[in-house]
Amino acid sequence: METNKKIEKKFDAVKMMREIRDKISSETQNMSFEELKAYLKNQIAESKQKPIGH
Repeated sequence: METNKKIEKKFDAVKMMREIRDKISSETQNMSFEELKAYLKNQIAESKQKPIGH
C-alpha cells in the first residue's frame, strides 16, 4: 500500500485562509482601535451576513 501519493487539490482551504488573513492584516495594520471597529462594521454590512451570536 503506497501512502506517499500526491493528490492534486481542487480547493485548498488553508491557502485561502492564509491569503484572506494576509489581506486583512495588510489593510488594518496601522489602524487605531476605533478605525478597526469601523472597518469590521463596514465589512459585515457589505457582506450582508449576520455576525455570529446575533
